[in-house]
Amino acid sequence: MAVLKVKFTKTKRDKLAQILWILNWVSVVSGIILFSLGLFLKIEIKKRNEVMAKGDVNSVPNMLISVGVIACIINFLGGKICYDCSDANKFSRWKLVMLPYIVCTFCFTFCILVGALMCYTMRNELEESLYLGLRDAIKFYKDTDIPGRCFLKKTVDMLQIGFQCCGNNGFRDWFAIQWVSARYLNMASKEVLDRLKSNVDGKFLVDGVPFSCCNPSSPRPCIQYQLTNNSAHYNYDFLTEELNIWVKGCREALLDYYTAIMRSIGITALFIWLFELSVLIGVRYLQTAMKNVLLLGDLEGESDGWLLENSFVEAAKYNINIIKNLGKANQISTVSGMNDPNIDVQNTNCGKTNVTTKSIPAAS
Repeated sequence: MAVLKVKFTKTKRDKLAQILWILNWVSVVSGIILFSLGLFLKIEIKKRNEVMAKGDVNSVPNMLISVGVIACIINFLGGKICYDCSDANKFSRWKLVMLPYIVCTFCFTFCILVGALMCYTMRNELEESLYLGLRDAIKFYKDTDIPGRCFLKKTVDMLQIGFQCCGNNGFRDWFAIQWVSARYLNMASKEVLDRLKSNVDGKFLVDGVPFSCCNPSSPRPCIQYQLTNNSAHYNYDFLTEELNIWVKGCREALLDYYTAIMRSIGITALFIWLFELSVLIGVRYLQTAMKNVLLLGDLEGESDGWLLENSFVEAAKYNINIIKNLGKANQISTVSGMNDPNIDVQNTNCGKTNVTTKSIPAAS
């Protein structure tokens, strides 16, 4: 029994073909939107590539870009098919193409759904990439004279200013590394030498942060050094001076930024998936209705359209049997008595031919 069977008249078939032609062109636009969203996300990730570790963070934008390009191609072809389906004679040339087209389009719409869901599952990979990338960027902050690292200081400073953040997890991350280059340390100073000797690794560690951590909304001049020493500053308590420097870590700030972008992209992709699915359902109805009207032979009469010719269970069993028998088509039966491939070749039985024997004349 057919699933969701609908009866179509000639007028309904023509209107359905015209509507689907328009919707397929709208779908081409939706493919361009998917491509643009993927390209935008890829560019945004590329902007902060220096503070991200190498990983699979580009899998989502690459998926969206690929799906967007395929959407434009498939829906452009779908528009041409639906336009020709308004004429039964033109439909004949697409008759064998439409079912494979519908199957490919179904797989394509599934890819859109996967891309939308990936936008929500990317957070963990992105968080790990940001954590490792920011850790290394802060670690090499002082290496302004080393090729390949000379721009990291500017990158980190601009990042902390732009996203109003400080450090990886927070401002205390700067306390655990030497972020001041040795070329700017006065090695003749006893204070500097004592601080270098007090550290096992010989690093110059201070309870201070770069200027880019300062909050311009602070009512007092920014305190960058001796942040945890209340006695070093007048009328200062580092536990209550929240406005002095940014307290949010850059990993959290960047993660919130990218999460908001991916959430918006994911919602847009879900709407596009629902739209593409509805167009696909319409194309399936049009294909079955046009196929049945050709079988009936009355191009002006009514015909049935459906999603599945049989029930879901029967369709699944039928497809499973096809898959099982794929490798058996060219096999020779080994059943007893059927070993000869020519066993079914019929031999021509000419029967017995009665030849009249002529007498040989006797010698006179």
